[in-house]
Amino acid sequence: MTDRTELLQAFDSLLQPERFRDYGPNGLQVEGRAGVRKLVSGVTASRALIEAAIEARADAIFVHHGLFWRGQDGRVTGWMKERLRLLLAHDINLYAYHLPLDAHPELGNNAQLGARLGLQAQGRFGEQDLGWLGTPAADAAYADGAALAQVVERALGRPVTLVDGARRPIRRIAWCTGGAQGHFEAAIAAGADAYLTGEISEPQAHYARECGVAYLACGHHATERYGAPAVAAHVSAQLGLAHEYIEIDNPA
Repeated sequence: MTDRTELLQAFDSLLQPERFRDYGPNGLQVEGRAGVRKLVSGVTASRALIEAAIEARADAIFVHHGLFWRGQDGRVTGWMKERLRLLLAHDINLYAYHLPLDAHPELGNNAQLGARLGLQAQGRFGEQDLGWLGTPAADAAYADGAALAQVVERALGRPVTLVDGARRPIRRIAWCTGGAQGHFEAAIAAGADAYLTGEISEPQAHYARECGVAYLACGHHATERYGAPAVAAHVSAQLGLAHEYIEIDNPA
């Protein structure tokens, strides 16, 4: 067993949230019981994850997407009331880390996605250095965007949306997990042949075609499944806690 404050200190020490300008509070978002024996990790603090954590007899939950965001409606009604009711009724701690979890150089979402795709990171780009830039293993190249998309689909187990603006061998690949379509122009400026992220909005298709850079929208949830369990497993081993990752299916 460890104390919830010691667990918070371990997460903060690893992820260094003070380095980031974020969209919501990082750290302990909902206080539960003082003692923690079992930690559950997941992508989003949804009702389904909370219910699964209760079933798993967890004392704490660690997620990428917490409950509170800048500019949201502050009333505790509907879905928010129900999520909070479950956490408080079962005395479960909720820890959430957003951009710090994306950015960690070994255990974060970008690092873990790059590892699964066999990408060798060579640099960062964009706001707060959240975007990653690298090459395929052994400095190889994909014949085109379609060849890269096939590799990504096999790794993530889902189809991707491809706008193959490059139509040339893909050597320099930029990526940023989640809803990072706004980083596409910075990826183009950094010299990428292709950009991978979770989502696509209307402008990115035009940028891809006009700038000659392939764009792959691979799923917000699908690209962010790996950081939370990696961090939670690392901290749990450090503190001697039981850990379980619970996948809640999300088509987004």
